[in-house]
This record gives sequence, structure tokens and C-alpha cells, in this order.
Amino acid sequence: MSKTILGIIGGGQLGSMLAIAAKKLDVETIVFCDDADAPAQNFCTKFISANYNNKEKIIEFVNLVDFVTYEFENIPFDTLNEINKLKPVLPKPSVNRLIQHRLAEKDFVNNLNIRTTRYALIEKKSEIDSLKDLLPGILKTTTLGYDGKGQHPIGSVEEFNSLNIDLSKGYILEKLVKLKQEISIIITRFSNNKYEIYEPIENKHEDQILRFSKIPAEINKKIYDQSKDWAMNIAEELKYVGTLCVEFFIDRNDNLYVNEIAPRVHNSGHLTINAYNVSQFENHVRAVCGLEQVPLKKISNAKMTNLIGEQISHYRKLSKFNENEFFFDYLKKEIKDKRKMGHLTTLL
Repeated sequence: MSKTILGIIGGGQLGSMLAIAAKKLDVETIVFCDDADAPAQNFCTKFISANYNNKEKIIEFVNLVDFVTYEFENIPFDTLNEINKLKPVLPKPSVNRLIQHRLAEKDFVNNLNIRTTRYALIEKKSEIDSLKDLLPGILKTTTLGYDGKGQHPIGSVEEFNSLNIDLSKGYILEKLVKLKQEISIIITRFSNNKYEIYEPIENKHEDQILRFSKIPAEINKKIYDQSKDWAMNIAEELKYVGTLCVEFFIDRNDNLYVNEIAPRVHNSGHLTINAYNVSQFENHVRAVCGLEQVPLKKISNAKMTNLIGEQISHYRKLSKFNENEFFFDYLKKEIKDKRKMGHLTTLL
């Protein structure tokens, strides 16, 4: 019997970890990426580098694989849709299109009677006067943007008016929550009402980049249960296949809000590699390739520290770590400020 071959679009650290997890399951991987230096080429069976709209190369890639998945959401919908006519793309391209657009995503969540922060589309500077009750808030691009890119904190109407921004490109204004904590839920959906769901993960951000994650999260049972229920509702409504992350805010009154949905494996779930019997990456490969669903078991409490920019240099020099520490170097060739270069997971 021939091996299953999984195509992965995107070759960053998430693509690398998917390829590593696939190898453990005897699944071959072919990575397609527009970055010729992408680190996933160190871990996959075959690597193809070309632009995401290069039809000839896309066809070459598709002909080599059985299933296709992706490691980030900003891939052109048309590309995913064309691939899906030839080989199954999971999660479905329609999921990606919805979540690529912040307004559509928030409307979708609210229509499930799930709470988000208050928000409004803003297309003209003059509209700010009628949206004053959303201040202080964050102005975000409706498309693209992650790790704080395309986001502008706004404290007042004057601050908004002083921004030099072309609003015609699409922005939403979100009211700021009086933030107490941030958590995320990682869930893998295999098919109708068939899930593996990890316990809530508590996250801390610095400069709008995730710095620390830990389990268990210091939350009450109501939030523990509600966050899991909401994540399951979202995954089921999307008829999602694969691993999904739902990011949440908790305010000072212990109200829960969905912040964003990531239709893929997620940075906050890196600790699942060492803290669980099956990682988020392995579960994703199992789900999209139609492999066996294995019940989750937690091995240990854990914390994860992202290594940003030059922070990686110290860890690269270390020859050994404590037995409860696990260092991951993403093997990115260039060290850049605000770039995730690796992470350290500590079992507690």
C-alpha cells in the first residue's frame, strides 16, 4: 500500500511542525511555499517554491499529493478553490475565506449567539462621531494582519482624526475590553460531533505578539466550560476538518469574548507537543488525512516561551537543557526583530 502524501501550503514554523508530526505517522509531506528559504524544507519529503498564483507549479504540487492543508490563512481564496476542485483541501477554502475577513468572522460568531467585543465597519473619517461609544478601541484592517500588523489603538476622536490611513481599504473599529486575561482553545474536529479538544491555554502578549502560554489556565469552571462549548459550536457550524484555534478575551467581570478564530494549528498550542500524548499538529494530520482518532491524554502541566528575534541566540549556544525543557529552533535563516525564531517548552 502506498504512503499517504499530504500537501502543505506555507513553509514557516507551523508547516515544519506539521511535517515533523506527519513523519511520525508515516505520512509523506510536500510543502509549497513562496519563500525559497522557508524552514519547512528541512523537514518535508519534497519542497516546491513558487508564487501562490503560479498555476503551473500549483498543478505540479497538486498532482503529487492526496490531501492539501495550509499553515496560514492569508492564501488567495481562488488558489485554494482551484486546488479543491482537484484534491481535497482541508479545512475547506470557504472557511478560510470567511476567517480572512474580520467583519464576516465577527458577524458569523455573533450569529451563533457567541459574544465578541462590540465592533463596527468604518469606511469614512466622518463616521467616527457616531462611533464614539466604541472608544477607546482598536482600528483593524478587515483583511490580512497578524501579530499586531494592521492594528491601531485609538483613544479619542482626535487620535483617530490624526491617523494617516486610507479607510477605503476596509477597517473595523473594535471596542477595547477591560482585559483581565487571554486564553485560547485548540480543538481538532474529525467529522460530525467527533472532536479532540485540549484544555484552555492561558496566554500573555507583549507588543501584540504572543510571548508566554501555559496550562492549566487560571480560570473558573464557568469560563473553562464556556470556552470549550463555544469552540465546539464554532467548529461544528463551520463543518471544520482539522485543528482550529479560538482566541478569547476575559474581562475584569469574568465575561468571555471571542477575539479571533485561526483556521489552523496555532502558536499557543505548541506546548501540546510535549504536554499531551497527541499534539495539535499530529491531530491535524490525523483529521485531514482521515487517520484514526486517538483519545487525548494530558501528560503534564506546561508553559511555553516564544523566542523572538535575538532571544534565539542565547539558546542556540546552549549545549544541554534540563530534562523537563524542550527547545525548538525554527531554523529561520535571518534573525529579525519581532520574528518568532523558536520556543522553549517547560513541563511543570
